[in-house]
Amino acid sequence: MDPHPSAILVLHMDRNDYYGGESTSLNLIQLWKKFRNSDKPPAHLGSSRDYNVDMVPKFIMANGTLVRVLIHTDVTKYLYFKAVDGSYVFSMGKVHKVPATDMEALKTPLMGMFEKRRARKFFIYVQDYDENDPKTHEGMDLTRVTTRELIAKYGLDENTIDFIGHAMALHRDDRYLNEPALDTVKRMKLYAESFARFQGGSPYIYPLYGLGELPQAFARLSAVYGGTYMLHKQECKVEFNDEGQVIGVTSEGETAKCKKVVCDPSYLPSKVRKIGKVARAICIMSHPIPNTYDSHSVQVIIPQKQLGRKSDMYLFCCSYSHNVAPKGKFIAFVSAEAETDQPEIELKPGVDLLGPVDEIFYDTYDRYEPVNEPSLDNCFISTSYDATTHFESTVMDVLNMYTMITGKVLDLSVDLSAASAAEE
Repeated sequence: MDPHPSAILVLHMDRNDYYGGESTSLNLIQLWKKFRNSDKPPAHLGSSRDYNVDMVPKFIMANGTLVRVLIHTDVTKYLYFKAVDGSYVFSMGKVHKVPATDMEALKTPLMGMFEKRRARKFFIYVQDYDENDPKTHEGMDLTRVTTRELIAKYGLDENTIDFIGHAMALHRDDRYLNEPALDTVKRMKLYAESFARFQGGSPYIYPLYGLGELPQAFARLSAVYGGTYMLHKQECKVEFNDEGQVIGVTSEGETAKCKKVVCDPSYLPSKVRKIGKVARAICIMSHPIPNTYDSHSVQVIIPQKQLGRKSDMYLFCCSYSHNVAPKGKFIAFVSAEAETDQPEIELKPGVDLLGPVDEIFYDTYDRYEPVNEPSLDNCFISTSYDATTHFESTVMDVLNMYTMITGKVLDLSVDLSAASAAEE
């Protein structure tokens, strides 16, 4: 008999023997088993347990929504974060630091002298813009004016537009140019605010020991509130009644009855559709990414135009400074929305920017989104992780699911200074 009949009881079942599903972090032996079908990585790479290699590498925007979620849920007490050293963009054949403020815009080699002045004026407009204060709008309604029209007012050239749209506003392709400018201005403000949070070289933070720490931290917190975790549960089969509503999940001959199921697309393949594919290279190196001022952790965005692609390519690097590799070793990733069936060729422009690598693995996975109606079947399915190296798109999907499941909007108006306690 449940002593708290109104309480929500959570049972978390996972077919894997580790937390986090697709977004786990693997040690060296697990990495070799997954990609080389061997459990004997080369001895010169060091101890297996010194490695925590993310399967979905992403940084966290320091002032972004995920940080607010982590603080709101109090999961930060199980995590330690460290600022990411650098944020870069590939433009005109070179890697450049992304300017985050009007003052940085004046120093960057990305632009000539006159272009810097124009860009500085635009940055000041964005920094001063307040949605609720018409005096800061300069007569423009950003819910109607497109990004293209707003930028045209400042006369910025194509390369400047490229790094603003892709490396600061973090748009994945160029569709944003024909959409209302308010979204882009908000994204740029988030970038600048995140950049200022920890006075580091980038707007990003990242947990010590890799992203696999996130699901483990939530598992610990869930257990505090009575949640139960069951790993290595084979063939989790979702059961339905005659009306098509979920009634339970069966594994190893036992059925756990439930009213709602929350899962990733792989557990309910009949209720999702394919929306794309991600190609990724995972590299172990003995040096940082060249031309990033020896940054031990860094993101480099290659806007689509620079490579003649339909979407951006992303470089992500972290190292022993975040406890994801032994001293002297760096883990780098090159990720992109796959546009061909040849990841080695498609990712080559990004891999070439890494310099020599000790080991390289190529991986592709299909991306899915739900097509079911949760109000009818009580199945709440997440969208697959995209190729971006930040969590902004993922966390919005999670918050939308939360609202669908509970009927409430999560109030994230929290004091972000609390996050500083979790930062190393």
